[in-house]
Amino acid sequence: MGRIQKAGKNIIFGYISNLAILLINFVQKTIFIYVLGKTLSGVNGVYTDVLSVLSLTELGIGTALNYSLYKPVAERNYEKIKSYMRFYKRAYVTIAGVIAVLGIAISPFLKYILKNPGNLTIEELTLYYYLFLFNTVISYFVTYKYSLVNAEQKNYIQTNINTLTKLVTAAVQISVLLLFRNFLFYLLAQSAVELLQKIFVTVYLNRRYPYLLDKDVKPLTAQETQVVATKTRALICYKVGDVARLQTDKIIISSFINVDTSAVVDNYVYIITYVGNFVNIIFESVISGFGNVVATESKDRQYLLFKVYRFFACWLFGFGAVGFYHLLTPFIGEIWMRDGGWTLPQITVTLLVMDFYLKGGRTVLVNFKIASGLFEQDKYLPLVQGALNLVVSVLLVLKIGVTGVYVGTLVSGVLANLIRPGIIYRASFDREPWDYFRDSLKYMAVVLAVGAAITPIRHLFMAEVSIFSFVLMAIVITLFYNLVFLAVFHGTEEFAYLWNAVTVRIPALRRFFRKGDMDE
Repeated sequence: MGRIQKAGKNIIFGYISNLAILLINFVQKTIFIYVLGKTLSGVNGVYTDVLSVLSLTELGIGTALNYSLYKPVAERNYEKIKSYMRFYKRAYVTIAGVIAVLGIAISPFLKYILKNPGNLTIEELTLYYYLFLFNTVISYFVTYKYSLVNAEQKNYIQTNINTLTKLVTAAVQISVLLLFRNFLFYLLAQSAVELLQKIFVTVYLNRRYPYLLDKDVKPLTAQETQVVATKTRALICYKVGDVARLQTDKIIISSFINVDTSAVVDNYVYIITYVGNFVNIIFESVISGFGNVVATESKDRQYLLFKVYRFFACWLFGFGAVGFYHLLTPFIGEIWMRDGGWTLPQITVTLLVMDFYLKGGRTVLVNFKIASGLFEQDKYLPLVQGALNLVVSVLLVLKIGVTGVYVGTLVSGVLANLIRPGIIYRASFDREPWDYFRDSLKYMAVVLAVGAAITPIRHLFMAEVSIFSFVLMAIVITLFYNLVFLAVFHGTEEFAYLWNAVTVRIPALRRFFRKGDMDE
């Protein structure tokens, strides 16, 4: 099975997984809010982010080792695979212990993170937190096993296991909510299912890769260990910076405003994240394939595939951004929650949407860096981004509230969009990045123009928000945006490559358009 076929299989299973998880999580989140209320919803979101911050102790070891596995997997060098996996296992057991100790150490400070938690006592909040911590710690005892699956470009195995687990967890938690209306029981149900999943994964992957159970395993050479250590040191900066930029917004909001406001923000972030995952699946599914391209293809070929990859990202992320800008607040305020108290100011939504669009460019750059092993060249950039986000967000949240937090998020994100292209173009393609920025302006201009053109149509169609008007507006956005993007860029090399890749695999589509050409 070739790179494209493997990526395609990963994408298909990824979409099925994401759709199933999106639907059941939406039902679960809705029931949670109506049964337990805004405050506990905020606590749930903040604790999730707190544990994400703690998880920075993973420090990029997983990414560095995944990269190191590409070559031995391609060569079927099982002895070397065993060596890396043994190293990986020991590293992650250590990480689990560190997270447990750090998690316990910060528990006395929860009262400063959760402002105005209503009737919840500090004892209750601490107990809830320890259950979140337990779920995080146990995940590290099996996470390392997935690295081999992903290095084989069989990401769908992990996707399917995670999907089944999330579906079962959500079903059990929904039942608990409806029967007991109790947050503690809700968390205990999650812990029980997660623990069973870890046992299943261990048994399943041990049977799939029995050689990993061998006791006779050679240690990595000093040079191989040094390569992992060098890349991990660079990835420490990425991990710390990304956490400071992406996982602290709700914590800042909860600490400086209140827990309820973090719950409102969480709904917006939830929808953007899960809907955005449909786009991310495509790009994450081809990282392993890109690693193979970098190892086997010329720089010109790599550059062409990078441009195609980037063009497709701008198309899809732009589509998502226009849709979010026009539909997010009407959906949350009028259709889902039916309460204006669950909506954010439009300026805040605009900042969220702008960051989502720019994330498309960053996703392409980061994924190509991972596939190419370019971890050291801009290792300090994420630290600068994280520090900038924290400083700007804390200063502005005191002056303009929640909007100020997302000014910090947007400004810190733009740095990577400006700096990282030059690093990658010079290191990977021996080129200057001027074409990258020129294309960026073209793509952004089309997205902004379509977004502006649709505004009066939205005012006309959605003067009264209903399910019918919402669906109608979604159809209008879909048709208008994609037709405009197609009209503007159909003559480009990037579109031609994409079109050929699609039609080659769908012969009926190619025959249809050829017939149309002959009829003309």
